[in-house]
Amino acid sequence: MKITILDTIPGEEDEIIIKCQNLSEDIQNLLQKLKQGNTKIAGHNENGIHLLEPDEVYYFETVDNKVFACCKKEVYEVREKLYTFEGMLPVESFMRASKSAILNLNKVKSLSPAFGGRFEAVLDNGEKTIISRQYVPVLKERLGL
Repeated sequence: MKITILDTIPGEEDEIIIKCQNLSEDIQNLLQKLKQGNTKIAGHNENGIHLLEPDEVYYFETVDNKVFACCKKEVYEVREKLYTFEGMLPVESFMRASKSAILNLNKVKSLSPAFGGRFEAVLDNGEKTIISRQYVPVLKERLGL
């Protein structure tokens, strides 16, 4: 792979050009990261507003029409809807786990089958969450199972 970086003329807009024979998954992931930029998530709790990195979040969950970002030890309320996060989070790390949750796959410690075709995910912080049967095929595909 060849990389070329050119200086722009003052006032000229930055531009990225990708030349490739086929759009591989690696290039698509790179494009997504470039489009996302340095995404921060504003989380609110009793101590104020905290700017969260997406990698800090274990999962997002909707409860009583409010969306929460659940981190290792803290839970923050966020103002965005779940469908907004689906469009802005890295697809290689996050996936919809149910109608009310988005899961960070990088924080999953183990998976086990649960009742009714669902899966139970145990996260690095010891919490458990359910992946509904509707999303189990997506999970298996993402993990290569």
